[in-house]
Amino acid sequence: MLTLSTLIAVFLYLIAAILQFKLLKQQTNSPAMIKTIAGAGAIVHTFSVYSVLHQPDGINLGFFIAGSLIGWLVATVVIISSLRQPIENLFIGVLPMAALTAALSVWGPNLGVAKIYQGGLIIHILLSILSYSIFTVATFQAFLLSKQDLALKQHHTRGLVASLPPLQTMERLLFEMIWIGMILLTASLVTGFIFLDDLFSQHLVHKTILSIIAWILYAILLWGRSMRGWRSHRAVRWTVSGFFLLMLSFFGSKLVLDIIDF
Repeated sequence: MLTLSTLIAVFLYLIAAILQFKLLKQQTNSPAMIKTIAGAGAIVHTFSVYSVLHQPDGINLGFFIAGSLIGWLVATVVIISSLRQPIENLFIGVLPMAALTAALSVWGPNLGVAKIYQGGLIIHILLSILSYSIFTVATFQAFLLSKQDLALKQHHTRGLVASLPPLQTMERLLFEMIWIGMILLTASLVTGFIFLDDLFSQHLVHKTILSIIAWILYAILLWGRSMRGWRSHRAVRWTVSGFFLLMLSFFGSKLVLDIIDF
């Protein structure tokens, strides 16, 4: 069942991404049908994620399994958000990423071991994964915003630009995502200091420092937006810089620790 559900999820994700790309090229496709296919992929992916996470000895948050969880969450957030906001073009990047992470969690190297986590630590982990997922979506949105801004400056008003909302709306959506991510990242850092007994013995100092630096970058970005009116180009650079630090913090440290344990 795990293999079958993963294959179906990968297939549905890729079909939805291809159809969205064709829609971007102004070929005939139904947006509602694309969302339905993507949603079905996320539902099937849910079973796959649950199966690889929950093992007899506890919860396995190994590198590829955590990647599948984040890929599922990012896809789910984008699909649900697309029901009320015009961000369907994010499907083109998000859904193939979710398909890849789902496949690697099942057929990739089995890094990491299952552990039993206490309640407070689970809260910290969930908040970390949620914040990383939201910032992942924000980074996709930032790339889309950057491409739209460049196209408008070059007076290209067809294709991608024609399918997107106004630039101001795209910027507003980006900063809404960053605000949500900041709230979750702040809660993640606070719960980490509360529930993690010894950052040094658990080899988490570098992860914490990188996360704090990322928090500072995002805080400066939000301050610049509020006080200095920072717009698309600068917002994109700061968003991507913060995400790069979070990626090193979450996946970099996890990969190193999982390989050592492996």
